[in-house]
Amino acid sequence: MSTNVLRTADGWWVQRGDRAVPVDTKADTTAELIADRTAVLEATRSADTGTPVTGLVALSPVTTPCRVVAQMVNYRSHARDSGFTGDIPPAFFRKASGSVSGPHDSIVRPSHVQLLDYEIELGLVMGAPLPIGTVVDERDLPSYVAGVVITNDVSARDVQLTKTQFYESKSYPTFTPTGPYLALLEPADFAHLLDLRLRLSVNGELRQDRTLADMIVRPAQALTLLARFQTLDPGDLLLTGTPGGTALKAPPKPVEKIGALLPPAVKWKAFFTSQAKNPHYLKPGDVITATIATPDGRVDLGEQRTPVTDAK
Repeated sequence: MSTNVLRTADGWWVQRGDRAVPVDTKADTTAELIADRTAVLEATRSADTGTPVTGLVALSPVTTPCRVVAQMVNYRSHARDSGFTGDIPPAFFRKASGSVSGPHDSIVRPSHVQLLDYEIELGLVMGAPLPIGTVVDERDLPSYVAGVVITNDVSARDVQLTKTQFYESKSYPTFTPTGPYLALLEPADFAHLLDLRLRLSVNGELRQDRTLADMIVRPAQALTLLARFQTLDPGDLLLTGTPGGTALKAPPKPVEKIGALLPPAVKWKAFFTSQAKNPHYLKPGDVITATIATPDGRVDLGEQRTPVTDAK
């Protein structure tokens, strides 16, 4: 069974039911904690009755600086929403690790952003180096991946689309809420990854709801493709794509064809006018709730709850 680890300003904790037991470790970073699995195991077996989890203020269990890499259009449902047909080539992009924030911190919308979107994603936390040229089979995943976390790949769509700029549009501070738990996996847990269900709601309205079975490129293949050009180290984070249900969706084909004939300035003005009427984009006062778990609770990453605010 997986072990849920929580991080606070006071250190690391192991979740046991509705209580948390401190981990006796000198680890400051996620990589150092992963290397001290003995201390984590001792906390799971401790006679300490622990502290109520509700009394702890969770920080991101992924410490920074670290590499944050993300997969683009990696769920079939998201591909349909985005207007893709046929085979979709695997693609990756980077996010600034300064975008990583806690699981209950506010998402701050920059003053120039109007089309703020959400993307629940399963994050893989590396437990071993991934050198260039590594080939990862399904059976090898436990050798490279230490655990999994809930992440939200928050996106400024008006920046992303007009500049075709993923790095900027997804790297503002607070644009990668992470946690609350880092679920450290046992080798047997990896066989249950496809059962993980990703669910995201805004103000109680369910927007995204899919399992990993909807994935196009699964974790082992993704790491193999990534290792063609990118090394990863323990504590680094790979976001594995989002299912359908985001606010942004491709326009109908006839509208898209007409838009292609328009001058860029006219096309973008028409696009933003239509998108401004879309009520699904995030606005100040919204609260996003995200969960990832298997139906049987074998792997349960807890609940991420993040309000949206405007930059002061």
